[in-house]
Amino acid sequence: MAAPVACVGAGLIGRGWAIVFARAGHEVRLWDENPGAPAAARDFAAKMLPELESQGLIDCTAEDALGRIHPVATLEEALDGAEHVQESTFEEIGVKRAIFARLDAIAGPETVLASSSSALLPSAISEGLEGHHRVMVNHPINPAYLIPAAELVPAPWTDPALMERTANMLRSAGMRPIVMQKEIDGFVMNRMQGALLHEAFRLVADGYASAEDVDIGLREGLALRWSFIGPFETIDLNAPEGIRQYVERYAGIYDGLSDQPAADWRGPVLDSIEAERRAALPAQALAERQAWRDRRLMALAAHKRRATDEIGD
Repeated sequence: MAAPVACVGAGLIGRGWAIVFARAGHEVRLWDENPGAPAAARDFAAKMLPELESQGLIDCTAEDALGRIHPVATLEEALDGAEHVQESTFEEIGVKRAIFARLDAIAGPETVLASSSSALLPSAISEGLEGHHRVMVNHPINPAYLIPAAELVPAPWTDPALMERTANMLRSAGMRPIVMQKEIDGFVMNRMQGALLHEAFRLVADGYASAEDVDIGLREGLALRWSFIGPFETIDLNAPEGIRQYVERYAGIYDGLSDQPAADWRGPVLDSIEAERRAALPAQALAERQAWRDRRLMALAAHKRRATDEIGD
């Protein structure tokens, strides 16, 4: 069996990580300050793992994976012998610093301490800790057990060897780590998503398109390619001679689009977009639609795995 992993924080993000690590053969200890959260997270895994198995998305049985997930009562029990700690507590710097001080005091000297934070810099989380060299951010896209990309972000003092060890562990668990060279606000994925969202809000705010038309542009257009290849490979394939020719031909188009101020997401446009979304999907139907999304992502992931296997044959 792979080395034990501690999932500290058993909510939406923590339960996803538990599935990721358990299906890869790790014993997973689930701990949360809310005593009922670890059992609830295991119950969630008990529902999702059979669906993953039915889609061919795990390399073991659902029963075996679930048997590796263990709710525990104390933080000390969770960290005992763990090689990796994945923290997924509340996204507030005071909370993060407090829990990481506890983790640093309890965990063994070779244990990596990784945060699922989507915005807080690892330097802010780990500053002043005796073991700050082993702290990093490992930020997933929710749900982690269906979307393999995860951002590994070092603080200036994070040990590169531990970054490499963690990246290799994630790869062996079926994840696709983005190994950043240094920290920056927003990391990689939120900076790219933020740029797209700024433009999406601007197009609606200035009356060029409806929210639904913008969604069509992504849902039925760009995203179909981006689900298999990234933006650089996309443009590399969109010119006969590759990316340089694409830039020579089309860079001027984008030069004229890059100097506009950021859209005001919090202004009247938000009211308009929210009203349009709620007309299309009532608030009480959100959970059902989220479950639908997860099933569709499972089907897409299964399709992509089959396509990769065909390429390898």
